[in-house]
Amino acid sequence: MKPVVQISLDLTNIDEALVTAAMAIRAGVDWLEAGTPLILAEGLHGVRKLREAFPGVPIVADLKTMDGGYLEAEMMAKAGATHVVVMARAHEETIKCVVQAGSDFGVKVMGDNLGCPDMVGAAKWLEDLGCDYVVHHIGYDERRGIAAQGKRMPSPLDQLREVVKAVNIPVQAVGGLSLEQAIRCPEYGAPLVVLGAPLTIDADAFKTADGNLEASLRLICEKIHAYN
Repeated sequence: MKPVVQISLDLTNIDEALVTAAMAIRAGVDWLEAGTPLILAEGLHGVRKLREAFPGVPIVADLKTMDGGYLEAEMMAKAGATHVVVMARAHEETIKCVVQAGSDFGVKVMGDNLGCPDMVGAAKWLEDLGCDYVVHHIGYDERRGIAAQGKRMPSPLDQLREVVKAVNIPVQAVGGLSLEQAIRCPEYGAPLVVLGAPLTIDADAFKTADGNLEASLRLICEKIHAYN
């Protein structure tokens, strides 16, 4: 598939999220993500507001579903989400329920391998259970905790090629990527490029990053979309 640029709205206020989303769309971003902090703060209301403001734009609801999969996916689909996220560490039945809801309500399912001991195997398992995409994810707490110990911070790029090779569905790499790393994701075979902390969102305050964000986003989008 052609490269897709997604912005993660890991914000806690829907008004700021709407402003950031509008700026991102102007800059060339393809998909909007209602990040987990936004869903926790605003819930279905936040997803509905994004859908009202951007009627034709794909919206990812980053639920990180661990249980109650069918209901959570159904609720987000009815609120306007086009994609939902389920965790690989959830029970197999939960993943199956989310996949069934995706089929019933016309939403795509993104399976997230965060925290899995075998991240490559987890990606393949998610595909086998019917997920449409794999999110190869190194978590916020994991990265910061390991760095605080003076050790090298892990990166989703460490195993990205192996994950891509293991599955036949599109892969997205998530977790503390630098600008240069994010732009290179399509080179690794991962066409879904997500931009969040620290690229566009302040990783400590969970608010829109300072600086000329729109110009930076436009440059990023142009570079990523240039890949065939």
